[in-house]
Amino acid sequence: MREDARELLEAALAARGRSATADQLRMARIPEGATLIVNDRSGAPGFTIGNVHVMAGVPSIFDAMVDTVLPTLDGGAPRLSREVRLEVGEGRVATPLRELAATMPQLSFGSYPFRAGNAHGTDVVVRATDAALLDEAVTRLETLRAQFRAARPR
Repeated sequence: MREDARELLEAALAARGRSATADQLRMARIPEGATLIVNDRSGAPGFTIGNVHVMAGVPSIFDAMVDTVLPTLDGGAPRLSREVRLEVGEGRVATPLRELAATMPQLSFGSYPFRAGNAHGTDVVVRATDAALLDEAVTRLETLRAQFRAARPR
């Protein structure tokens, strides 16, 4: 049990005229080296260790803890995502998709088979932080889609 966490918890309970039970004191078990996340709602602190933030599951307490943590977070470039629907099975998409992904390693690609009534195919999701690269990948996927459509027996 971390002494600083126990003190915070006991002080919050004392302010409400209560003393901590053994079960409540379990909430003061915090890993060594972690930074406490103060919890003004119930007194039981959360903690941060590395880039992991452990907070309460009760929504109102979680919200209060998030308000404390948000100013400490470094923002990165936003992740952008686009989806292209290909009306062919995932097996036919696998090789050209793998080849495309190899030429654009800065992007992440995911393929998700779908079936809707008589239609089936593969939704390809592309994620990136660079909008121009994302647009290029989508254009190439749309070209691939057109090639699959043109190759369909009529």
